[in-house]
Amino acid sequence: MPIANAPVLDREALTAEIEKRRGAGERIVLANGCFDILHVGHIRYLAAARSLGDCLVVGVNSDEQARQLKGEGRPAVNEKERAEVISALRSVDLVTIFPEPTVTELIRAIRPDVHAKGTDYTEDSVPEREIVREVGGRVAIVGDPKDHSSTELFSRTRD
Repeated sequence: MPIANAPVLDREALTAEIEKRRGAGERIVLANGCFDILHVGHIRYLAAARSLGDCLVVGVNSDEQARQLKGEGRPAVNEKERAEVISALRSVDLVTIFPEPTVTELIRAIRPDVHAKGTDYTEDSVPEREIVREVGGRVAIVGDPKDHSSTELFSRTRD
């Protein structure tokens, strides 16, 4: 039985919920990632993203895309469980799993006011920056320095 606080929604339900919230005047923030093994860097990133608006939507990479990004043997945790863990965080309002290689289609669908990325990016290096601007949003770099990584955690446990 899931203990999640924030709903995990498919694209259609998410888009409908976003329109309702936008109609109520809420400022929508989008953050995304694999979130394979949750660590303090993820928590700080999502809390900082949430501070930029009224509703934090978190896009979780599908298992297939996480494997493409992180390599064979990943993710360690399946997409539904990763989404459930993220949905239990106080800073998170809505969660979705996205199957595309990039978050571009999700950005087109929900048109966030802010697309929050971690400090391993600069505003100019965010791959989706142009689509964010096209839909009327802005990119923000948030969180602490990239001193934490699930990949690093995995490599330490294998040694």
